[in-house]
Amino acid sequence: MPTAPLAHVVITGAAGAIGGALAHELAARQPGVRLSLVDVDQRGLARVAAALPPSSPVSVHRWDLSKPDGLAAAWDALQATHGVIDGLVNCAGIMDVRSVLGMPWDAAQRLLDIDLTSPLRLMSLAAPAMVAGEKGVIVNVSSMAGRVPLRGCAYYGGAKAGLALASEIAPLE
Repeated sequence: MPTAPLAHVVITGAAGAIGGALAHELAARQPGVRLSLVDVDQRGLARVAAALPPSSPVSVHRWDLSKPDGLAAAWDALQATHGVIDGLVNCAGIMDVRSVLGMPWDAAQRLLDIDLTSPLRLMSLAAPAMVAGEKGVIVNVSSMAGRVPLRGCAYYGGAKAGLALASEIAPLE
C-alpha cells in the first residue's frame, strides 16, 4: 500500500548534526513538506533552516525540552499556526558522561527530561491526531548506549533504553 506524503513534520534537536541531516534528507525526498525545526540553539536552527531548499516551507522554534510541562502549549500553538502535525522526529538528546556518584541530581533530571520524558510527552501529543487521521509517523532516535552498558552512561543509557522500548511498545497499542 502506498504511503501518503507527510504534510507537517516536527524535528527536535534540529540544530544538531543528526537532526539537521534528517531535515535536509526529508526536504530532499519530499519537496513541499512543512518542517518545524525545534531546538534550544536558535543560531543553529537558523543555520539549518537557511540551508534547506526553498521547496519546503520551514519554521524554527526554540523549545526547551528540559521543561516537559510546557510542551503541550507549544505543540498546540505550533499546530494552530502551521497545521496538523503528521510527523514527529524525536532527535534531541544530550549525553552527559558521568558516574552515578558523580552526576548531580539536577543534571541527571535534565538529561532524563530531554532524552526520555519530553520525547514520550511529544509522542502522547502527536499520536491521537495520527490515529484519528489514520496517517502519521513517529521516529525516536535512540543510541547503542541504550543497549550496551557503557561506564558513565547510567542515566543516558537508561533514558535511551527506555525510549527504544517505548518505541517498540507504542505500535502494539
